[in-house]
Amino acid sequence: MSDVTESPRRILSQLEVLESEAIYILREVVAEIEHPALMFSGGKDSIVMLHLAAKAFAPARIPFPVLHIDTGHNFPEVLELRDRLVARYGVNLVVGSVQDAIDRGMVREEPNGSRNRIQTPVLLETAEKNGFTALLGGARRDEEKARAKERIFSFRDEFGQWDPKKQRPELWNLFNAKVHLGESIRVFPLSNWTELDIWEYIAAEGIEVPSIYYAHQREVFERNGMLFAANELCRPTAQEPTFLESVRYRTVGDATLTAAVRSQADTVERVLEEVASSRITERGATRGDDRVSEAAMEDRKKEGYF
Repeated sequence: MSDVTESPRRILSQLEVLESEAIYILREVVAEIEHPALMFSGGKDSIVMLHLAAKAFAPARIPFPVLHIDTGHNFPEVLELRDRLVARYGVNLVVGSVQDAIDRGMVREEPNGSRNRIQTPVLLETAEKNGFTALLGGARRDEEKARAKERIFSFRDEFGQWDPKKQRPELWNLFNAKVHLGESIRVFPLSNWTELDIWEYIAAEGIEVPSIYYAHQREVFERNGMLFAANELCRPTAQEPTFLESVRYRTVGDATLTAAVRSQADTVERVLEEVASSRITERGATRGDDRVSEAAMEDRKKEGYF
């Protein structure tokens, strides 16, 4: 009879499983793909991605640059934290400027002032110029219907376009990273995460995110049932009176199209409570660009959008 006592098997928590999967995917990208880059806007998902990358390759430095497509319509709080995190992690920041593309005549600003759609050709140009064959992003399947169709390794053709009918199978977490000349891969290590998972991970890891994700007083106006900040990028009409409201942002993007939500959640614990009780996705609740049509996101992705 053996006197050896087996130690009880440890069961990983939900967050540990998600973290382990994301780190595995990041390492697979570096092992299989020659020139990857991490899309980094300074939003919560890309900040979690950067944190995971630091964990994945510690104690070495993160082995790829970060890429931001700057529309010129950013929230200043987001840009300020983006630059601090780039310095903290010691990564190379590559910026593709939409304003520069407008000045060169490459793209034309839309009549409504939004630059959301015209950032796609800037993204494709910047990726080609820098030779990036894979772009890592923080998109999640719970965000939007088109995102739910996305593979973790999302194949893009020589024009940077996405065809949901031509994506490769991913059985048993086996990823096909082979691309021909001109083709590329978009990789989404957070595909299986939810908004609640992101916030639980932020709380567990003590991750800093831009202050606008927490409740604060802001001058806003209502448009199409959403609250937009009144500023030089997003101006109310004469029929849209402004007022002070306690709001926070669930997602950050083009300031001309990203709305806030009424909230008193000024701590990560209170944000967790709020997100847990929400029944509307963050993009559905706050992104005007997704209300253009039922297939707005899918149309942009087919053009090459992230």
